[in-house]
Amino acid sequence: MRRYLRAALTAFHALTAVVIACSSGDGGGSPTPPDTTPTDTTPSDTTPTDTTPPPAISLGLQTVTTGLSFPLLLTSPPGDARLFVVEKGGAIRIIKDGALLPTPFLDLSALVSGGNEQGLLGLAFDPRYASNGRFFVDYTDTDGNTVLASYVVSSNPDVADAGSAVVRLRQDQPFPNHNGGQLVFGPDGYLYVGLGDGGGAGDPNGHGQDPRDLLGSILRIDVSGATGYTSPATNPRADNASWAPEVWNIGLRNPWRFAFDRANGDLYIADVGQGEREEIDVSPSPSGAGRGLNYGWAITEGSACYGSSNCNRSGLTDPVLDYTHADGSCSVTGGYVYRGTAIPGLAGTYFYSDYCSGWVRSFRYVNGQATEMTEWSDLAVGGNVTSFGEDTAGELYILSSGGTVYRIVKR
Repeated sequence: MRRYLRAALTAFHALTAVVIACSSGDGGGSPTPPDTTPTDTTPSDTTPTDTTPPPAISLGLQTVTTGLSFPLLLTSPPGDARLFVVEKGGAIRIIKDGALLPTPFLDLSALVSGGNEQGLLGLAFDPRYASNGRFFVDYTDTDGNTVLASYVVSSNPDVADAGSAVVRLRQDQPFPNHNGGQLVFGPDGYLYVGLGDGGGAGDPNGHGQDPRDLLGSILRIDVSGATGYTSPATNPRADNASWAPEVWNIGLRNPWRFAFDRANGDLYIADVGQGEREEIDVSPSPSGAGRGLNYGWAITEGSACYGSSNCNRSGLTDPVLDYTHADGSCSVTGGYVYRGTAIPGLAGTYFYSDYCSGWVRSFRYVNGQATEMTEWSDLAVGGNVTSFGEDTAGELYILSSGGTVYRIVKR
């Protein structure tokens, strides 16, 4: 049973349950397992304990719009004041001059599957969108498999050309859960694509620890061409021929939102746990921004060994922060590092939430550690947090399953 259905069942029926949660499932065989020679693996408790907000900062929520259908992502093209919101059912909506436009920018509802963790999951605008009008979407098709496709805008800047689709990548999904779906253009101009482990409890097919396939990974690909993609020569494959050319890092279960700090290029990944711990991984840009790293799943879950009291952590990268389900939490929702100008005192602060608990927390990453760990009671939306958003100016937003978009503001 999906733990978020136990912890967060409200007026929403199963088809509107969040795409980020985990579920049980059966699967086939797996590749040769990694060495699991026991080592000392007592995890440290990295659940935030310092809940005092930074001095002289009081935050609140400003309602931007309501009436959306299960919003999952908010983003903007570079230099564009409009807000683009992804709805799970397949529509991309525009908030323009403070108003939700009635006509979707793009409606893919006929193409996407509607399972609990399926739908339209990702959107990223080409860094050169102002000149080429191209953007990318990630969705699960009617067979439940992942599709990465590009589109272009029509002559109307508020409406995409629905007939311009170019499928760039397809990935079979063995189960209907753990689809990932995040798309982000990195500081290097390449497209980063998040894929979960393919689903089923405990990664039954062993995708998380197999660099030969694409599941359980973040991919890094070059989509600058008119069709398809290429794999950059600087991907980990250059150092290790056993890695698939597209794979940037491995050991992820279901990355529900990852983001680059726009000021320094550090990579933040929120990875949903199985049943015990949720984690945040931070990979500094000077150390490669996650290149070739193994975040541990399904050897570890958060900072603990998974399914065993002992495991071999050799070569694994531990999370900078994790937390348990003791307070009713169930599924981490990753956010962004604040780099806006409206609240200067928040500069460098990373925000995240939990779908079931609904709290909003933050920390600053300093010298390899999570510092100033804070819980912001005035940012709780009173429901399930499906995602965060970042606009072109670096201001941050919170999205709720009930269909409301909030902006984080100073009080």
